[in-house]
Amino acid sequence: MFEKILFNLLAFSLFIIIFFKIVRKKDINYASLLVLQAIGIIISFIEIKLQINETVFWGSIRYLFSIMFPFAIITMEINGINFSEVLSIVFAKFFIMRGDNKAAKQVLIKLVSKYQDSYLGHKMLAECYEKEGGMRRAIDEYVTAVDINRKDSKSYFKIAALLRDLGKKDEAIQMLENLVKVKPDCYEGSYLLGELLCEQERFKEAANVYNAALIYRPADFDLYYNLGIVYTRLSDFKMAQEMYEKAAAINHKLYGAHYNLGLIAFIQREYEIAEKYFEQSLYGELEAMSYYQLAKLYVYKGEKDKAINFLNKAIELEPNLLKLAEKEKAFEKIRMHITVSVKMDEPIIKDINSEEFFGNNVLKEQETLARIYLEETSRVIEEMSENATKEKINEKLDYIFSKENKRKEITEKDRQTDKEERQRN
Repeated sequence: MFEKILFNLLAFSLFIIIFFKIVRKKDINYASLLVLQAIGIIISFIEIKLQINETVFWGSIRYLFSIMFPFAIITMEINGINFSEVLSIVFAKFFIMRGDNKAAKQVLIKLVSKYQDSYLGHKMLAECYEKEGGMRRAIDEYVTAVDINRKDSKSYFKIAALLRDLGKKDEAIQMLENLVKVKPDCYEGSYLLGELLCEQERFKEAANVYNAALIYRPADFDLYYNLGIVYTRLSDFKMAQEMYEKAAAINHKLYGAHYNLGLIAFIQREYEIAEKYFEQSLYGELEAMSYYQLAKLYVYKGEKDKAINFLNKAIELEPNLLKLAEKEKAFEKIRMHITVSVKMDEPIIKDINSEEFFGNNVLKEQETLARIYLEETSRVIEEMSENATKEKINEKLDYIFSKENKRKEITEKDRQTDKEERQRN
């Protein structure tokens, strides 16, 4: 009997504490706890009133509902953990698991309206908005989450990614620059920043970002490959070759790297090396172009039969190459040996230097542009007579590079003008 009296006193005390929490916080989430406490106290009164002997089951229920749960929650509150927030997050996750994003969002909106400093509430609400396509609201919630928890690099990255999707790339770059400055080992942040800088043709800055990321991911073939693309666009073929080689050494199936290495070797008239790389790139998405380049290579090496065979294979795989082959001086003497039948009503790509040739569904835009740049350089050299002096070749290359640099300057000038106009508006 003494044990039950002591139990009721303790249970009532905890009940009063929880009740005043409801009054003070005006939060009905604590009401569910009061109901559980009441059930435990009622069980105790029934046992006393009817003089029922206590059973293990009902005794456990009584203590669990009236003592253990309230005591655990009070302990959580003392340690700075908001029970109401935890309960709302649990409910929201339950609704999300059921696929009811709307119900989860309603729970979270109530939570952040009541507790504006709820980090998890704002972050989960941002994720709900993102699923629904409400990017601007998602950004606002992620920003609030970051303001509450400055160490949340994932939300910081999310904000930048959403800004990019909304077309606010300058703001995204600024966010990512701040992120990698505070957290330089953030791989996703460095990778996205490098891509955005490349998109704006700020290749030197992109190279710095990728090189900094390599400190933390020294065996990442994607970083080396992207550096190869960057150095290609900077006309630094020596560094590009080094980066492509490192990428290919780590990932032997990186066929794009092998293909670009073949183009660089072709430009340098190192035909044996170019042949090796083009052969290694035959098994990927660039199979047709690899056969095409091998055909040109065998023309220069004087191996006519191989050149004819490989050119036919290339056109068989990609009929659009027929029109390109008709423009190539290298194939002038073997054009009559093309035996592949091509439907002329198929869409023909006008120029090997067109971005459409490779298609963005397979290759990233910058990867395509880097390859186009190598192709253009290679073709200019091929068009020169074999007895041309090295000086003339260098003059022609300087012309290509200066044209590329002038285009970059114009693009940068346009970008700055757009930025200034946005600031004035």
